[in-house]
Amino acid sequence: MNAKVLKSKIANRLKRKRRIRAKIHGSATLPRVSVFKSNRYLSVQAIDDATATTLCALHSKATGHKANKEGAAALGEAFAAKLKEANISEIVFDRNGYQYHGVIAAFGDAIRANEIKF
Repeated sequence: MNAKVLKSKIANRLKRKRRIRAKIHGSATLPRVSVFKSNRYLSVQAIDDATATTLCALHSKATGHKANKEGAAALGEAFAAKLKEANISEIVFDRNGYQYHGVIAAFGDAIRANEIKF
């Protein structure tokens, strides 16, 4: 992939991200869960946009998972447990400009399977 194509892909994802973020907002009782996906790792955080604070966060490097479907599902289970510890049972899911498919969908399904609503 040459530099021009890569730059275009990143710019298109950022456009989608801005469009999504204009419509969703997190609060202390209903936090926004943002997912970042790189080629190697996944990073997830629950954000209260009213006070601009992170309520809880998890990185796949710290838990030893990879950025594939199995790793995303395991990270989703661990993050759901962390959300339950913080007494959060409902979230707003921010896919961060990525398609709800593959790794992102596996993460979302794992969170839903652990009784976190979105």
